[in-house]
Parts: sequence; C-alpha cells; structure tokens
Amino acid sequence: MKQKCGWAYGHPLLESYHDVEWGVFNPDRQHLFEFLVLEGAQAGLSWLSILKRRDAYREAFDGFDPDRLASWRTERAEPLLEHPGIIRNRAKIASVSRNAAAFLRVEEAYGGFDRYLLEQVGGSPVVHHFASDGDVPAEDAVSQRLSRDLRRRGFQFVGPVICYSYLQAVGLYMDHLTTCFCHPEWATPG
Repeated sequence: MKQKCGWAYGHPLLESYHDVEWGVFNPDRQHLFEFLVLEGAQAGLSWLSILKRRDAYREAFDGFDPDRLASWRTERAEPLLEHPGIIRNRAKIASVSRNAAAFLRVEEAYGGFDRYLLEQVGGSPVVHHFASDGDVPAEDAVSQRLSRDLRRRGFQFVGPVICYSYLQAVGLYMDHLTTCFCHPEWATPG
C-alpha cells in the first residue's frame, strides 16, 4: 500500500481526493471558484462532510460558474436554505454570490484569478517539505496576507486558516508530506 498523508485515510472520498486533486495546480476559473466556495462552506466542519455534498453543491450553485452566480439575487439563494444536500447556513449561502462578484473583479484586474493567486505565492506553486501532519501549519504569513486582501476586495469566509486550506486544495501550496507518494520527491528520479 502506498503511504499517504495522515488525513487521507478512512474514507474512499478522502483517499481519492488526496490521490488525484489535492495539491495539484489547476488554473481553471470554475475549479478555483468551486474550491473557494467549498473551503468557505467547510468552516467549522470536516472536509469529508463537504466532499460528500460536493455534487449537491455543484447542482445548487450552477456548476460554480462565477458569471451566473454573481448575478444571483437574494430570492434565488433563499430556497437553498431548504436544500437537503448542502450546508444550510444563511451566511455561507449568501456569500457565494458576493464572492462571485468579487471574483470577477479580481479576474478583471489581474487577467485571471489564477494570475492573482500566483502573484500571492511568488509566481509559482510552493513545494513544502513537511515530515508529519503536525508540521503543517494551519496558517502562515501568505495566507494571512491573502485573507486580508480578499476581505478588502469584498470576499467573505476567507479567514487565514481557510485561505491556507484553499492554497493547499488548489495546488498553490504542495503540502503532501515528504513520506507521501504524492510528494514531488517521489516523482523525481533520485
């Protein structure tokens, strides 16, 4: 059996997410917006609870299309408070449309949300070399700075811990442990 990061055991959804998506940079705008929404929805909950609801979120939030979501009015989001497949938190649901509008403003200013994020991490994904789960921080100076800037731009549910998790999820922080088969050291000839 291949060795993985400690959090990636115990459920097929976690294992698949870890093995295929987590830590892999994907500049696709809907992918970047999807994880912004999902990381915000996860605040205070387990990541597995969000992965189990991911398809319902895609259905409820127009496939995470920021163009469509930015134009949502309160009436459009209100029925989602009864949606059985998502976290029915009024503030988290309302934040999706606001965050979509802010996302579009960042895209316009930077030529793409991926470009904005890459600028935040110094131009390319950062590869960390953590040996154990306990070595991985919950936040750092970059996630704190990103959080402040996103909030200044009108985003919600983007605290420094959420931003750190977001950077990991979208592959701008490659935080697979050095013992994990997904860490780049294992893919590089010795």
